[in-house]
Amino acid sequence: MASILTNTSAMAALQTLRTINNDMETTQNRISTGQRVSSASDNAAYWSIATTMRSDNAALSAVQDALGLGAAKVDVAYAGVEAAIDVVKEIKAKLVTATEQGVDKLKVQEEIKQLQDQLESIGKGATFNGENWLAGGNSAATIVTGFVRTDDTVKVTTATYNASTGTGGNALFGAYDASTDTLASGGILEDVLAITLTGSTSDTAMAGFLDDVEAALKSMGEVGSNLGSLSKRITLQEDFASKLSDAIDKGVGRLVDADMNEESTRLKALQTQQQLAIQSLSIANSNSQNILSLFR
Repeated sequence: MASILTNTSAMAALQTLRTINNDMETTQNRISTGQRVSSASDNAAYWSIATTMRSDNAALSAVQDALGLGAAKVDVAYAGVEAAIDVVKEIKAKLVTATEQGVDKLKVQEEIKQLQDQLESIGKGATFNGENWLAGGNSAATIVTGFVRTDDTVKVTTATYNASTGTGGNALFGAYDASTDTLASGGILEDVLAITLTGSTSDTAMAGFLDDVEAALKSMGEVGSNLGSLSKRITLQEDFASKLSDAIDKGVGRLVDADMNEESTRLKALQTQQQLAIQSLSIANSNSQNILSLFR
């Protein structure tokens, strides 16, 4: 039946054109954003997962920055320990020299005093971002080592370095007071800094000084080992964090990224369908015009 009020052919063609236009809009959005899931309406589950993982990746990036800061602190402390060990070895050599007959102990003391002053300079200068692990007083240092998600909870993992001068502490000196430019008593090098030779220093006292130096060198070696282990852990964690960040990016990409080859092919097909639908709608609309010829 031909009707001028209801053109079912045109309605069908128009509906097809609308569907094609909607599909084209979706495809064009994917091409412009590079994502097949760019909003929750595209795929609520994937969008939620991707949003959470991107948030975790941002936190992981902050952890990487914190690891870099921690590594710098460890490097400064380790450099200070190495320098201090070299100076203490020099002091040991001077003490051995002073044990020889005929050596002027006061001259040797002048050299030892210079070396002790150098040790103090190392203790005052081994500072990074306001933290001095060599002149620790009674503090303990904490550095960030990782970021962990467990179900719906997240936490930041840390490692603690005992920078105190107490039992088991790793500090070489007592606390440093910047306002007075002085180091407090205490620390692994306390006895070494107290060594003083006089012209009448006995062999027994010299032997005691050498024992103090040996004990300090042993303890400093342990501190260097602790710092080296901590530095290795940070390096491994930095490498892991970098790989984990890349893996998260890849995982999110698999969920939400668009296949540009597929989308470009789909766009070409939709453009062709759109042209055909327009022609179909034009033909359907022309049917009403054909009815006029019946009345001529």
